[in-house]
Amino acid sequence: MATIAVQNENTVEKEAAQNRVCIVVSKGSLDMVAAAFFIGNTAATMGSDVHYFFTFWGLKALTKQKVGSLQVSPVGNPGMPMPNILGMIPGMTAMATRMMKGAMKKTKTPSIPEMFQMAKQLGSHIHACSTSMPLLGVNKEDLIPEVEDIIGAATFLGLSQGGQTIFI
Repeated sequence: MATIAVQNENTVEKEAAQNRVCIVVSKGSLDMVAAAFFIGNTAATMGSDVHYFFTFWGLKALTKQKVGSLQVSPVGNPGMPMPNILGMIPGMTAMATRMMKGAMKKTKTPSIPEMFQMAKQLGSHIHACSTSMPLLGVNKEDLIPEVEDIIGAATFLGLSQGGQTIFI
């Protein structure tokens, strides 16, 4: 009997892991954070257990100071509807950001703060990278309330085992 219970428990754990989507958010720009939420919130709606791990520059998107003011960089962003060279002109980042936010508003796409709230309402988990925090000068008090915890890469890798991992 004990062997059957262990086998059933292992099967349940494997099935849960296979239904897990882990998203590493390493960029803190409007377009990259939005892309993470487009994938993650869709996965959560479809019943997946979603974990977001915000590390390096992505960590800045978790701060109260930055969450509502993320920008789009036109430099090195070949998908932008302007020649890349124009991105170096002063004011182009602000213009690209206004264009993106305007398109989001026109298409009724939620803002980044709203996407964070949606993720939490859908039961997703939002983790801040403990290694990146001191490196970037971010303290626990700086984080938005939607952050569930502060974990290291080893903990995140343990969470992601057996599931799908997406790096943005």
